[in-house]
Amino acid sequence: MSPTGQRTISGSNLHDILLSQETHFNHYGGKPLPFACVRGHGIEIEAVRLTAGMGESLHLLDASGGYGSACLGAGHEVVRRALERSTTESGYVTDEFASLERARLLAWLFGEDGLWRDHFPAGEYHVAGRNSGSEGVELALRLVLESRFDHRRLRYRPGMEERNTILAFEGAWHGWTSGLLPLLNRRHYTMGLPGPAPLDQYGVRVDHIPFGDLTALRDYFAANAGRLLAVFTEPVQGDAGILLPPPGYLRTLADLCAAKGVLFVADEVLTFAKSGAMFATRDEGAPVPTDITVIGKSLGMGVLSTSMVIARRGLRVRQTGAVATSDLRPITCAVVHEGLRHIVTADLIGHSRELDARLSAGLRAELAERFPDTYTECRGVGVLHGVELSAAAASRAPALRECLASAGVYVEFMAGAGRRSGGLRYIHPTMRIAPPLITTLDQVDEIISRLVEGTRLFEKSS
Repeated sequence: MSPTGQRTISGSNLHDILLSQETHFNHYGGKPLPFACVRGHGIEIEAVRLTAGMGESLHLLDASGGYGSACLGAGHEVVRRALERSTTESGYVTDEFASLERARLLAWLFGEDGLWRDHFPAGEYHVAGRNSGSEGVELALRLVLESRFDHRRLRYRPGMEERNTILAFEGAWHGWTSGLLPLLNRRHYTMGLPGPAPLDQYGVRVDHIPFGDLTALRDYFAANAGRLLAVFTEPVQGDAGILLPPPGYLRTLADLCAAKGVLFVADEVLTFAKSGAMFATRDEGAPVPTDITVIGKSLGMGVLSTSMVIARRGLRVRQTGAVATSDLRPITCAVVHEGLRHIVTADLIGHSRELDARLSAGLRAELAERFPDTYTECRGVGVLHGVELSAAAASRAPALRECLASAGVYVEFMAGAGRRSGGLRYIHPTMRIAPPLITTLDQVDEIISRLVEGTRLFEKSS
């Protein structure tokens, strides 16, 4: 399929798109991308240009998965059937009213023979749903803070008075809510906004150390474990540039937390179903135990924004203190259930490991090695890969993205971890390649071919 074609959109539709760009809140600064999606199916996007060649059609391959959320691509039959059935049969009850749709999902995932029993043994965890990954991590933070408080006596639980610190990692991204901003160490996101409450009766502080540095981790625990309440981590850092921990790092972190009575929170909003396994919090094929795990993005199959908070049953929130309108509604459960069943029966997780091998080899050989002035390093796992930009390319990232789209491939750029302590090198903005699980090997080859062509266009324009 050729990346470009003739004009395929009416003048009135084009007018509406241009108006929407003025009306829709711009989160990114600068001018919006000069492209618009008209329709899509699978990993193919039919788009139009909004600048030179106004209205000209573009046929793009989606290498981003919609911020990593559309694991089954667009228009998947399984998702369509789940929506049709559940909207006509399943009702809309809230979480205080039991639902057969919800019961079927939770029994399949968390029952005695549940799909996720190796990660979450039956009877040890309970589950809540939220609207987004940010809301899910916010609930995880709330569970952590509530764990030190006696709700009946309205005071600290005995022995928890000094547990006033949360450990997070440099370059992390855990969400955009005000409660989560202190978990980020990047000034761009935090300066000018309120930080953690002062260390008064129920205040909390947040410390940051470099991700993946075992010496820094052990040293921090040796000096601070007595005041540490919880650790929040991504098993693979996403917005930092797809940074993978060294072998054994997550296991060591979990063991230190368990030994010192510290809660271990895994933010798997991005990594869920993308690391070549259902969960990335594992090593050498075995799950690493957590106290709280938050999953999202792929969980909604690209049609629903949802997340799931999986916590040990001893972790709770005060009565009615975290009620949510959208907590595992029946329609959400139907889409999640039938989508996950398809992922399992079609062995899309196994398929993602084949995609990993093709992506790893192709991105390294065809991009990093062929275009060293634009790219410096490739890294990743499963269908979650990053290609780090050079300093020169990072300064012209919008132009690079437009060239790639003109060549027929849609990608996203992440901020990169930036400066890190401990002598670790600066991480520049990174191109994220996270195609849907349904992507074929031939489509991966075509994505790489279009990335090569777009990079050629970019280097010619510089």
